[in-house]
Amino acid sequence: MSSSPPPSEPYFDIGKFHREISTTSPEAQIWFDRALVWIHGFHGDEAAHCAENALLWDPTSAISLWAMLAALSPNYAKSWAVMGPMKNSTMEVWMKNKDEMLRLAENAPPVEAGLCKALIHRFPPDTPETEEDWDFAALNHAYAEAMGHVYDQFPDDLDVASLYADSLLCLSPWKLWDLGTGEPLPGSQAVRTKQVLDKAYATPEGKRHPGILHLYIHLMEMSGTPENAVPAGDKLHGLIPDASHLNHMPSHIYVLVGDYRRAISANSRALFDDELYVSKGKPSLWYNILRLHNMHSLVYAAMSSGNWEDARDNLKLVETDTVEDLARTMPNVLEGFLGTWAHVYVRFGRWDEILAKPLRDDPEFYSCSTSMHRYARGIALAAQNRVREADIELEEMKRTMAKIPKGRLMFPNEAIDVLQVGEAMLEGEIEYRRGNFQAAFEHLREAMKRYDGLVYGEPWSWMMPVRHAYAALQLQQGHIEEALKTYEDDLGYSSTLALAHQHPNNVWALHGYHECVTRLGLKKQAQMVYPHLRLALAVADVPITSSCFCRLNIQKANGTAANGVPNGCCQ
Repeated sequence: MSSSPPPSEPYFDIGKFHREISTTSPEAQIWFDRALVWIHGFHGDEAAHCAENALLWDPTSAISLWAMLAALSPNYAKSWAVMGPMKNSTMEVWMKNKDEMLRLAENAPPVEAGLCKALIHRFPPDTPETEEDWDFAALNHAYAEAMGHVYDQFPDDLDVASLYADSLLCLSPWKLWDLGTGEPLPGSQAVRTKQVLDKAYATPEGKRHPGILHLYIHLMEMSGTPENAVPAGDKLHGLIPDASHLNHMPSHIYVLVGDYRRAISANSRALFDDELYVSKGKPSLWYNILRLHNMHSLVYAAMSSGNWEDARDNLKLVETDTVEDLARTMPNVLEGFLGTWAHVYVRFGRWDEILAKPLRDDPEFYSCSTSMHRYARGIALAAQNRVREADIELEEMKRTMAKIPKGRLMFPNEAIDVLQVGEAMLEGEIEYRRGNFQAAFEHLREAMKRYDGLVYGEPWSWMMPVRHAYAALQLQQGHIEEALKTYEDDLGYSSTLALAHQHPNNVWALHGYHECVTRLGLKKQAQMVYPHLRLALAVADVPITSSCFCRLNIQKANGTAANGVPNGCCQ
């Protein structure tokens, strides 16, 4: 009798997902179904655990052994390149089990045998001795080609379609579409991936398949039409009730279309699922990375909607000892998360709290997060007209940035590229306080250029849009038309910016836009935007009186009540 727990014992709620496999063991079937749904949800650890249990009930199941090994292999969110020390442990498991998988596959049905044989191409024949010996591109292309052959044989199999789509996306992760034109980038298989997913999604079953819905969001989020994935996101949310990553995924699209409330809701549910999973045992390194991503995404959506409490309260995960320890294990991926708080506190103008927060003792190791801390201190001091002290923080920021090692990320960007946005912003804020307005705006325009030049990430690696500060200060100097144009660009009312650089419906730019058109006497525009602004202000939990708390005397803005709600649509 197997030592695996019987499937009848309480388990996570993963809905009714099922794929019939070649086994005579009902218990193995249940554990395999669980493994496969976690594979589609990029939860490799739990998928491998379930597959191991399936094998205990049926050691002859080739497809269960495939599931165990596929669970540990790369996917679109976890490429070979970012796996770090996990590569060697994965290779150890692979080398021990690959021959047995192929042996069992000889007696498996064609589709199961095909998946087993394709997986051989996902891994190198032997464990590379050094990092330089890994040829990630060759592995990705070989696996995609092998999965293409399986898909050609079984084009109506939704699981095969999902696995094939993932293999295609892995050929150019996060580089699928040109953000400016919306056209596929050279080397991208975006068009082929869309053909595969569209065919699957056209079926009733495809509209309920976690892998198809999940990957459709990843495919479309960088495209010129991310809104086309909103229905997929709506269908995915709650489909697999306890699958954290799948419940988080719709937020990628919701943020892009300006539905920040639903983005907060999706990530809140994901974090609830995370707490449930963590309560059952110790999460792995990679699971903790996904937890941080959920936190990061929720905080970003809360910042965009003016929700200080949601943003502040959800920083608690990144401030735990667990994350500190993980940052030591995988600093190039995780250390940058430790500076998230600075984005939040600057966004909400918490100047005294920023200045009260102690600096870390090891700025050389914590070079990225310490640079963010110096930036936040500089902005806070400049906002309080303590320019000489702000200058010192700018120099300390530059000195710390010089210590950042190559490969240190503020995911998915190099940390130095992200921090250079903040460097230019701080230079602009300091010059503004000196009264050097022309120099200040030149620095802020440079910051905008750097912001727009970042590699696509969800959320954006620099979490406060630079245009919010630039337009607020332009407006304060009476450059109302220039400020209006900047707000129009940020909100997506013009076609100047790529979709990824727009922030539809965000309360900060809505307020600025409304103030501009009101002061210019453009009553029609004021009337049109007013309902959107009132809703956004009702959702925010702080008074919004400017698009940036760096603007001086914002409480004296004409026509604004104490709670930030304009006294009428178009005075």
